[in-house]
Amino acid sequence: MIEDKNQQRTDLGQLGEFGLIEHLTQNIEIKHPSTLTGIGDDAAILDFKDKKTVISTDLLVEGVHFDLGYVPLKHLGYKAVVVNVSDICAMNAKPTQITVSIAVSNRFPVEALDELYEGIKLAAKIYDVDIIGGDTTSSQKGMILSITAIGEADADELVYRNGANDNDLLVVTGDVGSAYMGLQVLEREKEVFKVNPNNQPDLDAYTYLIERQLKPEARKDIKELLKALEIQPTAMIDISDGLSSEIIHISKASGVGCNLYEEKIPIDPQFINVCEEFNIDSTTVAINGGEDYELLFTIKQSDYDKIKGNPNFTVIGHMTPESEGTHLITRANTKIPLKARGWNSLSENKE
Repeated sequence: MIEDKNQQRTDLGQLGEFGLIEHLTQNIEIKHPSTLTGIGDDAAILDFKDKKTVISTDLLVEGVHFDLGYVPLKHLGYKAVVVNVSDICAMNAKPTQITVSIAVSNRFPVEALDELYEGIKLAAKIYDVDIIGGDTTSSQKGMILSITAIGEADADELVYRNGANDNDLLVVTGDVGSAYMGLQVLEREKEVFKVNPNNQPDLDAYTYLIERQLKPEARKDIKELLKALEIQPTAMIDISDGLSSEIIHISKASGVGCNLYEEKIPIDPQFINVCEEFNIDSTTVAINGGEDYELLFTIKQSDYDKIKGNPNFTVIGHMTPESEGTHLITRANTKIPLKARGWNSLSENKE
């Protein structure tokens, strides 16, 4: 959290808009056959032939979605790509291209945007996507980052939110809640730092949680894993706004209810310890936290044996008739209505 006062600072005005674009996008390689033309023309040209095209876009605003007081620019660039790739994965599609648009104020030097682009390029390399264009402009205040992700899939591979049926099993990848608690740790340490800038935080006990917040990973591996297991999910969504919110999205879109079992929700031991430290109920955080970017999907009961014992998947509930509604079944076997208390960027009273 200590800023290096001797960093080189190249004013954005020295390069101008076109010079900045050329500077940031130099040495970008094109890898996908579907990318006919990338950066360097008025528009990119893509050719997916007989594949279906999947597109998703996301907007990240400084002070709303991220705080540069504790979010390194390289991590921000990486995460911005991941959250969009995750949406493509949630359609059971393969991410192939992204566009990157940035609005910045003059308080950011060229070197800061270089760092941001390091994260973007690293994520593009790891997730095997081509950077094919975008835009840069000025901002009156802070940074705004928008990424559009494009993917491809055969028509019969695509999975939507509206395909879940009564008695389908509800399955989640990985664990949930850790990203939210990572954010709580970072916010707490920021307040401590503001009081005493010489007091550097000891974050060794929170490494997993902080990584889940600052450097999440999209589950690009799940598409091929499910294909190998010969499983076609009936509905799917990624967990960006909280487990409860995403369950309700699937339930409403599919016209079904759901029973979510508290004892089945996968949570990390470090997450449990930090919830106790903060005196926060772990289940409340696990179902409402958000930003986990795991995949939540439904499968037919006949597919259960195919995923049983697989460490990538946890069955956390099952779908019910719509008339029964969506509920959390507690460890004490109490049935509580499930409500969407996840992230709402338009709320005036954000918690």
